[in-house]
Amino acid sequence: MLEKRLQQENREDYIEEKIVARLKEKGWQVTCAESCTGGMIASTLVNVAGVSEVFKESYVTYANSAKSKLLGVEEKALETWGAVSRQVAEQMAAGAAQAAAAQASVAVTGIAGPDGGTPEKPVGLVYIGCFAGGNIMVTENHFTGNRLEIRRQTTQAALTLLYHCLMKEQG
Repeated sequence: MLEKRLQQENREDYIEEKIVARLKEKGWQVTCAESCTGGMIASTLVNVAGVSEVFKESYVTYANSAKSKLLGVEEKALETWGAVSRQVAEQMAAGAAQAAAAQASVAVTGIAGPDGGTPEKPVGLVYIGCFAGGNIMVTENHFTGNRLEIRRQTTQAALTLLYHCLMKEQG
């Protein structure tokens, strides 16, 4: 299963450099839509010199109202499946790309804890959505640790998924 492979694979320490290089190669723009990571993914990308060629804006949409207002997430999706769901991650990824006029995006929505979990949606459950060239992929992830550790794991997994999606797209 892709989710397990992405979690377990030995990730490069500087995957953000590879992402920026691939985006430059393709002539694409990227954006981020973050909930539980609160801007950590965007912050990691801007560690790369020259990222301004491919990264213009990002969205921290912690509240459901922000997900709807800024990313176009349907209120019905939030009511039916909840903010932490495959469907909302998909809409966040597509909505961010559209709002930023970007060809690629990565979106995360999850429960970093220590509170907020339920038996159905435990702390550490995170959905990561990736939009690349019109295609969307969403992974379900189950991370462990404290709040900061879950946010860091989410950031790394999101960058890994984004890189995978960028490499999958030809051109």
